[in-house]
Parts: sequence; C-alpha cells; structure tokens
Amino acid sequence: MAEIQTKVILVGLGGATCSGKTTLAKHLKTILPNSVIVHQDVAIVQPEELLPIKHGYQDWDAPDCAIDYPRLSKFLKHVKNTGSIPDDHRSHDYLNKQTDLPIEAECQQRLAERFRVIQDQVKKSSHINIVWGLIDGFLLYWNQEVMEQLDMRFLLRVPLKTLEGRRKARQVYITARGDAWVDPPDYWEKIVLPAYLDAHREIFQGGDVENGGLTNKLEGLILIEPEKDEMSMTDIVERCCQELYQLVSAEGSSKGS
Repeated sequence: MAEIQTKVILVGLGGATCSGKTTLAKHLKTILPNSVIVHQDVAIVQPEELLPIKHGYQDWDAPDCAIDYPRLSKFLKHVKNTGSIPDDHRSHDYLNKQTDLPIEAECQQRLAERFRVIQDQVKKSSHINIVWGLIDGFLLYWNQEVMEQLDMRFLLRVPLKTLEGRRKARQVYITARGDAWVDPPDYWEKIVLPAYLDAHREIFQGGDVENGGLTNKLEGLILIEPEKDEMSMTDIVERCCQELYQLVSAEGSSKGS
C-alpha cells in the first residue's frame, strides 16, 4: 500500500480591518476537513517598541513595519511542511466581540459533506491527505515572499464608509499581547485608512483601492465585493468553496494522471 502524503493548501483571506475576513475564515473552518486558522494580525505583529509613532499614535497598521514578514514567511513554511501550527502561536481573537453573521445551515452541511467526500476520494485514489491553512490577515498581499506561499488568494473589498462605520463601532479589541485596545477618536482617519490604502494601492488599477480593477501584481487573486454584488455571507462562503473545490479536484486529477 502506498504511503499517505500530507499536502497543505494555504488559503489567503485578505482584506481591510472589519471587512469580514475573520468571520469568513471561521465559516470555512467548519466546512473544510483538517483545517486550521492563522490570524496574521494577532500573532505576527512586531514588538511594540519597533512600531513608529505617527500623529502621536503608535502605528499598528503600516504595511512596511507592522508585520515581521520574515517571521511570517517562516511560520507559513512550518505550516506548509508539517500541517500544524507552531506551539508558540497564540490568538486572543476568542476574547473579542464576535460578529454574528451566520450562513444557512443547509449550505454549511452541504459544503462540508462535499469536501469530506472529495478529500476522501483524493486520499484513496492519490494517497494524499489534504490539510487546509486558512491565513487571515489585513496585510497579506504586501510582501512578495509571503504572497508566493499562498496556494489560493481571496481579497474582500468593502466600501470605505462601511469599513469606517464598523471600525468605529468596535469598542474594544484584544491585542496580540492580550491587552485591551480602544481606538482614539481619529485613529481611523490618521492611521488605519492611510495604511490600508498604501498597502493595497498597487493591487488596483490607477491606485484606486475602492473602485479600481485588479492589476497584474498578484496573479490569481480573487476579488470578492459583498456590497457591490449584494452577497450575503452564505454567498461569499459558496463563492470561496467553489474555487477551493476546483483546486482539490485538480489536485486529485493531476496526481492520478
């Protein structure tokens, strides 16, 4: 009998703060067998003393300094090679207020069964055990080495006004250190928004982060626009699973051919 090999598929779930990427990651985890979530913005933020001061505030969002990219790249390689999260990965996300954006129960059950069947088939026919790494991050598509490690890349684009409203409604956030953080009144305008625009400018034509089409900077990036396309969370999950299912099917076909 052929030895079973583990194949880790890393899925990038990118987007601005409060775009719904973490909620999406949690839904996908309930659907995809053998899946783990990595919260980039919780576990990979650099030490506080290395962050710059802008407008009197520490900048936790700037793409060129908020993330320790070599550490993140090493982290992803570990997940890819072992199919597990390093022991020192700790998330405080469960302490944050959870947004209730459920998906239809029929959808969750149907998709979970569909992936269970296809992954069992791939394991039986191609001797491959698939493990999913769901990488949730607000700065996933800035560093080239990190981007290249992702097997599939999704980006949630939500109107800036919606993002602003959601961010300002978020009263308390638990940081990577486990501390409670409350945004100062103008933190969105002075820190969060400029950093988001800077981090994603090259991805969109004309640098138009809100309305521009995709450039060729990141091949295969799948743009999802829930408000523009009037998509519910169920619709978003369905869209992502459609792409992921094709990826698994192709894996089984290529190995079997």
